Order: sequence, then structure tokens, then C-alpha cells
Amino acid sequence: MMDDSRLNNINGLREFLESSKTLVINIDSIDDKYAFIQGVVTKFKYKKLTKKDKHIVVLYIKKCTGYKKAQTKRLIARAEKGELFCKEYIRTNPTLTYKAYDIKLLEKTDEAHLRLSSLATQEILRREYEIFGHSEFGNISKVSSSHINNLRKTNVYKNSYVNATKPSVVKIGKTKPPEHNNLPGSIRVDTVHQNGIYHINAVDEITQWEVVISVPQISEVFVEEAMYEILLQFPFAIFNFHSDRGSEFINKTVAKILNKLLIEQTKSRSRHCNDNALIESKNGSVVRKNFGYFYLNQDICEKLNQFDKEFFNTYLNYHRPCLYVTEIIINHNGRERKVYGQATTPYEKLKEVCSLTKNQDKEILRDGVSFDNLDKIAYKMSDNEFACLMRKEQNKVFNLNESLGLRH
Repeated sequence: MMDDSRLNNINGLREFLESSKTLVINIDSIDDKYAFIQGVVTKFKYKKLTKKDKHIVVLYIKKCTGYKKAQTKRLIARAEKGELFCKEYIRTNPTLTYKAYDIKLLEKTDEAHLRLSSLATQEILRREYEIFGHSEFGNISKVSSSHINNLRKTNVYKNSYVNATKPSVVKIGKTKPPEHNNLPGSIRVDTVHQNGIYHINAVDEITQWEVVISVPQISEVFVEEAMYEILLQFPFAIFNFHSDRGSEFINKTVAKILNKLLIEQTKSRSRHCNDNALIESKNGSVVRKNFGYFYLNQDICEKLNQFDKEFFNTYLNYHRPCLYVTEIIINHNGRERKVYGQATTPYEKLKEVCSLTKNQDKEILRDGVSFDNLDKIAYKMSDNEFACLMRKEQNKVFNLNESLGLRH
């Protein structure tokens, strides 16, 4: 039961929406939702409100009913006319138009033509009846192209054609967005291909702690070894491993390693590009910016990987500041705008996160890792000094690549 009798004006609605951002309200039945919308529209005289006040009423109705914006506005328009009530569904044609005999003719046609598109199949059915005079196609020839897809899903229709593509469901990893729980340990992983060498890039979502490993090939042998190297270079425990649906990470070898270490494996959802947006941005701003696009020979992979572990990853995490979100602004359209107001190194961010709760660093950091030891690495050299040293070592690796005569 919901009692909103005390909300008598727009200011009250505005204060309610501001104070209940984390509150979830759901009216179950459609009749109750329609009655609620009709009552709100009548109570606040929606038609006479200004544009800004109407927006507040729409947000209030969305909050309480769970409807989308377009559906909410359609129902409000009906409520203004006094027509907001559940309409009883009455089937206009209770008899089946296309019987089992017609569906079998469709199946026979699909088997002969190896199942063309619905529009092409519709044309074949029409030609069979109108041009070639096959009277048995008289009824099915009138079917619409969209309804052909419906008939193909019925129990009468059997998938007997030979070239159908049926996607197989991969049971490795959970399809959902990465969950960080406001703690370090949720990493996003992706691969950057640079001709003869692959860079495996892993970034923590909270601290942006980044680890880059270079391998000559994306195969189970190299990926298995690289996985252990990546996980060991993070100073904190990993509890979530998120990647796209590429086979280099969605395979039994990686799943076995993660299951052994009790790390949840998740993969990106279809049409949700933001699920892996952080690692994609790091691929360009870090990996491509520092390693470029030119050819790298596989013969230098071992030295390049040693450079990554000793210099490049240390530079990224202790001497290269990253930007962090300090504020999220929601405009009148409900869109979020993130304000990146903090610039600091991933190591300083890790110390900041651990300092929020007393003794939490003992729970976050891996066994045998302490800030006393990490401070020696972070403050041994200044940012400029270590960056110059890192570039010097990087040039040695690139010069070795040039000496092989394979750089383009």
C-alpha cells in the first residue's frame, strides 16, 4: 500500500524524488498502476502545469510505476482524456488462418531453398500459387513476411534444412556488467595486437592499477602463464575478472585458473559497450600511445615482457597520474555527466581507498604485501627520473627490434 496524500504540490514531489534516489517503489498490478496515474494527473492538474513541473510529475510516476518515459507519457495522455483503464483483449479471429498443412508447405519450401529470408520465401510462395498454378499454396501464399518467422517457430515446423546456423551457448563466464563493490580487485582485461606480439592489458576499476604483459601468441600455453603473471603483479586480491567474449579469455584454461583462485569470471553483454569501456580507453591512451603501431618481432617478446614487468608497469602505477571521478551530475533528461576532478597515481589512489576504513588494507592487500615495501618502490625515484629511465630501457628494446631489420 502506498499513501501519497501528503504530497500536495510540485515542491513536495521534487523533495520526495531528491530524498528517495536509492528507494525502489513498485506497484504490482496494472489496475493499481493505472489508478495511481489517473489520480496523480487529476490531483496535480497536469494539463495546466509548466513544462518543468510536468517533468517532475513524469519522474514521480516513473519512480512509482517502473514504466519507461515514452510509456509514461502515453498513459498520461490517456489519463488527461479520462480513458485510462485496462482494455479487455478480444480476439477478432479465434480460428487459425494457417493450418498444419500450410506450415508443412512452408517447411518443404525452406528445405528446398535452404531457408531463404522471410521476404524471399514470401515471394516464392506467391509465385507457386499465382504463376505456376499450384492450388495447394493458395492459403499460405497470402502470409506476410513477418509472420513467416512466427510459423517457423511453431511445433509443427521442424528444422530439417541443412545449412542452418545455430549459435552454441558458451557456459564459461557470466554475462553481466563487472561488479567492483567499491573495492580494488575487479579487473577488466583485453588484448591489443601489434603484428607479431600481443599485449594483454588488465586494469582495476577502482584504482586504475594497470598491468601489461606481452606474449608472442594468443594460445593456451602463453595465456596460462600470462594469467599468473598478471594476477601476481596486482598488490591486492582479485575477486572479479571481466573481459569481452573473445576466445583468448573465454576458454577452459582461463576458467580453470580463475575457479581455482575463487575469482568470478564475467563477460560483456551484447549492445552494452560501456561494460568494457575502461580497458578500451586504456588500450589507446596507454598501450598504443607507448608502443605505437609498428611491427614488433616475436624474437624480442621475452625482453619486451621483462621491460613491462620491471619498468613499464612500475611507471604506470607509481609515476603516471590518472583521472578519477569526483562527482556525477544528472541533468533534467536523466543523463549522467561525470566530473573527473582528481588526478593522482594508482598507488596513491590505492592508499586512499584503504585509508577509508581502519585496518582495511590488511584485508585488501595480498599476503606478504605491505605499504612499507610498496613505498620503497614508489618514492625511490621521482616521476620524471623514472620516466626517463623507463624511456631509455624502452629504446633499447625498440633498437633491438630495428636491428632485426623488421621494423616498418
